Amino acid sequence: MQQIAMAWLAYRLTHSALVLGLLGFASQLPILLFGALGGVWSDRVDRRHLMLWTQSAALLQALLLAWLTWRGWITPELLLALGFLMGCINAVDMPARQSLVVHLVDDRAQLANAIALNSFLMNSTRFVGPALAGWIIAQVGESLCFLLNALSYLAVLLALWALHARPKGDASAPAWRALNEGLRYTFNHADIRLFLVLVASISFFVTPYVVMMPLYAKTIFHGDAQTFGLLVSSAGAGSLLASLFLASRTSVEGLARRVSLAATVAGVALALFALNSVHALAYPILMLLGFCLVLIAAGSNTLLQTWLRDDMRGRVMALFSMAFLGIAPLGSLAVGSLASGIGIRPALFLCGVLTIAAGLVHNHRLGIRLHPSLSR
Repeated sequence: MQQIAMAWLAYRLTHSALVLGLLGFASQLPILLFGALGGVWSDRVDRRHLMLWTQSAALLQALLLAWLTWRGWITPELLLALGFLMGCINAVDMPARQSLVVHLVDDRAQLANAIALNSFLMNSTRFVGPALAGWIIAQVGESLCFLLNALSYLAVLLALWALHARPKGDASAPAWRALNEGLRYTFNHADIRLFLVLVASISFFVTPYVVMMPLYAKTIFHGDAQTFGLLVSSAGAGSLLASLFLASRTSVEGLARRVSLAATVAGVALALFALNSVHALAYPILMLLGFCLVLIAAGSNTLLQTWLRDDMRGRVMALFSMAFLGIAPLGSLAVGSLASGIGIRPALFLCGVLTIAAGLVHNHRLGIRLHPSLSR
């Protein structure tokens, strides 16, 4: 809800595709800049304790955003600054959260299913949240979305206090050496490297479409905040279906090939969305796109978590977060600038074509990988 409200507020204040791109850039750039350090930190301290601090900081950020918006004091500059602050919090929070999930599962054979269920819950909110946010923005305004988000962190903090799993990190090695070890381990592991490159490509070319949705809803479909919320919710519905699909699987066999295929299909869906001008057709196309994105992200997450050594988990999952979310701001800035110059539809179509190419290249390289299970 907060992401939807921030994007709509940015467009309402400026009516600029470039500012929408800058908001996506500012919100996720810290993950690219500081994500690796966040992963090192996650491997060295109590992850539960670290998350208590990050979630408390996120609560305060949402409260400040709600107050400034309600008072009418919010400006594009403040919005970008608060987006950057949230990105800094996420750079520390995400590696800790991704690594903590593993310690909540006693039977490692159930790990893939647990990750998929976690993705299912997250994507349930992506389905409900945008539609609800669109309605609230249209009826009341963006500030209520920010306030509700702030209140939701109370439940998160209570859940963290109740957890029994409290894994301790190893802080015996210097931080710079731990970072170097994590980077060396990741880039020497050919399968991990292959899927990180795919996730980074999808993040750069595909995920910026969400940042452009307020502009698309307003100028292409001549809608309002509710139209915007429904468009994003359609992608959320596809995400939900992908999460259910992953949760129903009993092993990772064949998952790598499906992730690779999903990348190509995502490119086709994005290109079709750019070409489409019929309002009703936008929803199923976005549903397909949302399905593919979650299959790529959550499927790659599952594969990486299966292959990882426990002592490297925080650092590698930080690099995964950087590939998935940290690369996105570069894409948002590039697509926002391109859309300002040539128009939003040609920009998204070009991204779709490049995504198809990335998916085909990944599928070819996957076919010659060493692990026989990957090509099944």
